[in-house]
Amino acid sequence: MDQDPQHVRASILDRVRDFHATNWPTKTFVPGVSPVPVSGRVFDAEDLVSLVDASLDFWLTSGRYTDQFETEFARFMGLRYALLTNSGSSANLLAIAALTSPQLGDRRLRPGDEVITVAAGFPTTVNPIIQHGAIPVFLDVTLPTYNLDVTHLEAAISDKTRAIMVAHTLGNPFDLETVSAVARRHGLWLIEDCCDAVGATYQNRSVGTFGDLATVSFYPAHHITTGEGGAVLMNSPLLKKLVESFRDWGRDCWCPTGCDNTCGKRFGWQLGDLPAGYDHKYTYSHLGYNLKVTEMQAAIGVSQLRKLPHFIKQRRANFRFLRQQLSDLGDVLVLPEATPGSEPSWFGFPLTVRAEARITRRELIAQLDSHKIATRLLFGGNLLRQPAYRSIPHRVVGSLDNSDCIMHNTFWVGVYPGLCEEMLAYTAQVIRQAVRGHLPLVA
Repeated sequence: MDQDPQHVRASILDRVRDFHATNWPTKTFVPGVSPVPVSGRVFDAEDLVSLVDASLDFWLTSGRYTDQFETEFARFMGLRYALLTNSGSSANLLAIAALTSPQLGDRRLRPGDEVITVAAGFPTTVNPIIQHGAIPVFLDVTLPTYNLDVTHLEAAISDKTRAIMVAHTLGNPFDLETVSAVARRHGLWLIEDCCDAVGATYQNRSVGTFGDLATVSFYPAHHITTGEGGAVLMNSPLLKKLVESFRDWGRDCWCPTGCDNTCGKRFGWQLGDLPAGYDHKYTYSHLGYNLKVTEMQAAIGVSQLRKLPHFIKQRRANFRFLRQQLSDLGDVLVLPEATPGSEPSWFGFPLTVRAEARITRRELIAQLDSHKIATRLLFGGNLLRQPAYRSIPHRVVGSLDNSDCIMHNTFWVGVYPGLCEEMLAYTAQVIRQAVRGHLPLVA
């Protein structure tokens, strides 16, 4: 007997909801037995339904969900355009690549040009600079914000400087007022790496809206997830066109996947040394990549986006709870502080063990690990100490003392929405007992 496809689809999606309830029941937290992760995916039945719904279309590349997610996410971030890509690292790669386009004229980024960044950051904020032949100029960060130290920013600028690319560390905005003013004064591109900071604001304005380009990650650890995934955001139609070209094989055509002749003259172009009327869909203006997302990833993003305001609120609440619980340990630990004028959307809770403490970072994170509390270091520490960066061309302006301190003494614990108050209280309890000497040291 024939059945209506939409009826069958609805039945499948109802069963998916049943499967979610059965497969992921709520678990009770048992201190010392249950793990306390630093991060993780937080999802519900509707996320799973959205994923399966997209798969039933069997439209495997970008499609209707991609268009919806790009539109809605750009609106959430307060920007005109969002272009989805396959990771936050790819988003950073595309942001730098777009600035190398000849279509930008004298402002294009060329090999040998300089880009200002920080040494204490995530590798893929810096890697695209190096990969495009530019020279990273490293500045230190401040404690306890863990963000760019702007006191040497003017001194870092040379006649080769073309851009500033900095991340908002662990969701805490950097000093956007100072950095934006310097970028404007010197005609520099500003790229905001917002991969850890979706929802953060500076002077009541969303991060990502200050620079020329912003990047975001949707990896499972981040504020919302599509599994792998990321986005580049911008207001400029030209930059949108360039990012899209580099993302989509370097092609000059801007037709959406599965569409033809959006420009109305597909066979009417004359570009480069190509014959007149050469198919615009196969005309390439850049040395590009294929860094698009799948429709299934975008479908998860559409569903996750509905929960994003709650996720941000919960991250902030979890941060406040930990900050209050640990407030009496300032003599042993450097406690994190928001950048003045900002409201962070915290990705984690950073702690730096003071030099005079009776316990080392290594001992403290071993204690936490033995109690099933996960920790992470602050990414690569001072990247110039990492094997991959030992011989790269670069400049350093000022000291990197705080970057070295972070490398030796800093770690962070989780504040993501999957953590309940009992988990956070247990984390604070173990930290307090460890630093006050009430736990035997773990080898």
